[in-house]
Amino acid sequence: MVHTIYDIARVAKVSKSTVSRVLNNQSNISAEARERVLDAIKQLNYQPSKLARALSSGFDAIMVVSRPTKTTANNPFFPEIIHTISTKAEEENFDVILQTSKNSKDELEKCISKIKEKMIKGIIMLSSPANEDLFKQLDGYNIPIVVIGKVDGEYKNIFSVDTDNYQDSYDLTQYLIDNGHRDIACLHSPLNYHVAIDRLEGYKNCLRDNKISLRNEWIIESGYTVESAYESAKGLFLIKEQPSAVFATDDLKVMSIYKAAAEAGISIPDDLSIVGYSNSVISSFLSPALSRIEIPFKKLGDVGTRLLFAKIKEESDTFTKTIIPTERIFQDSVAKLL
Repeated sequence: MVHTIYDIARVAKVSKSTVSRVLNNQSNISAEARERVLDAIKQLNYQPSKLARALSSGFDAIMVVSRPTKTTANNPFFPEIIHTISTKAEEENFDVILQTSKNSKDELEKCISKIKEKMIKGIIMLSSPANEDLFKQLDGYNIPIVVIGKVDGEYKNIFSVDTDNYQDSYDLTQYLIDNGHRDIACLHSPLNYHVAIDRLEGYKNCLRDNKISLRNEWIIESGYTVESAYESAKGLFLIKEQPSAVFATDDLKVMSIYKAAAEAGISIPDDLSIVGYSNSVISSFLSPALSRIEIPFKKLGDVGTRLLFAKIKEESDTFTKTIIPTERIFQDSVAKLL
């Protein structure tokens, strides 16, 4: 038999509101009444439901806000980091609500709705839009929000956990230049998010600092999907003047270049060198082995989730912006030019 707080009130000979105050650990109750309620709970083996407790104090849940589905399909970053976040939340006995949206307006409305309904005690956002109006509006709701990505503005309740995408991209491009390459193309994502902007700017500024002219026909926006990245890679190989190297800003673009090159009879690295962002799960299947920045999925998710729970528990000494170090792995996909 499942007992309710009405049963506890009857056995303890107190009112339902007294039982509720005990369950919510409120102080405005006598020691005697509290003892009778606790005895009744033990006698009835009462297990408060999460739903009932949430009606007064809010759910023990966090919300993970992913990007619109059309921008995340087949991208290994999102399932990997969601798995890490879910594991950490389970250790804290918290539920996870995964939220997707059609656009930024829809995203904002869903976040506000969950906050007002006391459905969540914190939010992890898996992307950082270049337009930070969303952050500005959510900051006023006094709920901790951790962004896995860059945050430009200064906010009271919004915290950033990121890698140094600008410097990593600069260093990958410099590695190509140090190996004799000057004709370097770039396949990049649409510039709606800080990560895409920073990776492209790292590439561009490295070329400028080395007195190498930018070639617009070699700088190709390649969308968010495998299909769009693959079409961009094929398009690059149709350009009359071919680059000697290419920088790919994420896994999908890396894989597309390898596939398109193989189909076109272009040898990596003899005909085309390539560097990019990837992770060991994907790159272990590539031949020749990719020179890359290893994306620390697990570390980003782990640090971001720990930070969120530290803020939920109102622990001090947490940083507003945290940079996670990356690993540079230089292997066989880059030829050294004389």
